[in-house]
Amino acid sequence: MKELAGRLTALDPDAGAAVRVIAYFDRLAESRAGVEALVRGAAVLAGCPARLVDPDRRVHVRVEADGIRRDAGPPPDPAWPSAPLDPEGAGALWLERAGAGPGAVSTRAEPTRVGTEPLAAAPSVVDAVLLERAAGALRVVLDRTRGRAPADDPALVETLLDATAPEQARVHAARRLGLDPASPARAVAPLNGRPRVISGVVPPWGPARADAALPFSVLRGTVDAGPGGAPARTEGADPAAEQAGTRSGTGLPAARLGIGPAVPVLELPRSWAEARTALRFTAEGTAQDPGPRVVYADELGGIALLADLVAPGSEPPPDVRALETAAATAPWLPATLHAVASTASLRAAAAGINLHHSTLQDRLTHAEHLLGWPIRTPQGRLRLQLALAMRRLARP
Repeated sequence: MKELAGRLTALDPDAGAAVRVIAYFDRLAESRAGVEALVRGAAVLAGCPARLVDPDRRVHVRVEADGIRRDAGPPPDPAWPSAPLDPEGAGALWLERAGAGPGAVSTRAEPTRVGTEPLAAAPSVVDAVLLERAAGALRVVLDRTRGRAPADDPALVETLLDATAPEQARVHAARRLGLDPASPARAVAPLNGRPRVISGVVPPWGPARADAALPFSVLRGTVDAGPGGAPARTEGADPAAEQAGTRSGTGLPAARLGIGPAVPVLELPRSWAEARTALRFTAEGTAQDPGPRVVYADELGGIALLADLVAPGSEPPPDVRALETAAATAPWLPATLHAVASTASLRAAAAGINLHHSTLQDRLTHAEHLLGWPIRTPQGRLRLQLALAMRRLARP
């Protein structure tokens, strides 16, 4: 607008056209024009197709330069001039015009007409004013007529996951978040974070471990547009965050996550309860707290019953106390025992922590002496696995 004011001082014809654009959209706003009428005005004035795309509200309107609505068309070209409806949203108004964007100033001084006739060879400064005024008017109309569910609205997600909330309230919350109540979804419990939801069926076994592509959207209180891959299981990493939503460029937090089973949307309270249980089985993925940072409730099976037996902050079971005592005297112990408990063979465990096989054997002999039970027998390995799981569960 500063550039426009400067050109107005010199009575530039383009600046005069821009002022008439402002007056035109002010009149449409005062008459409470609808979405299609505003997009049509942008198309007719610009002399090229105009397109409104708002995935948050599921609105798509495209009008040709002749004023006729034709929603079909090529995908948006980043080179087209555009204006966002909201600085943090995905909605935008586009002018399907190739050439200089609104940041550039045309050196041509061809005549420009505003009214019932289109702009002829409209300079980019006029496009910029047109987009700004039209997008602002569209934002007001959409907020008034279709409401808005903010992308980080925690109240809607909380309602969706609350088993005591009426079913109708949860259906309403799901629809406001863009979820189909009949479709499957998973609840996600981050450590020290707000509840999240994942839409789509993402099995924690088989294809996910092969990094196969599956429908997968990350929600931070709303649906992220676009497909993604199934989260891989990478030890010490946040696999779900690597498969973030395409709109925001960010996904789930890079922190410990418990992920509930895939259920119909109205059963998400159950998925949320199981996600919180799964979170207790996660670890920081460090040398002193080794283990998975992301745990799927589907993978726990009967091990999940341990969560009912070991309360957070309670007196640790004897085997957990033995682990803590041994770790205090041998800092390498937690990572070594986790490698042994979570791999298929001792050679695989040694390779996982970059040790020679014979060095690992020496460490295990020392560890068995500190713990008081063998860990290289099937029974001893199972006891070790349970002890490591209970160690995580007993944390405050």
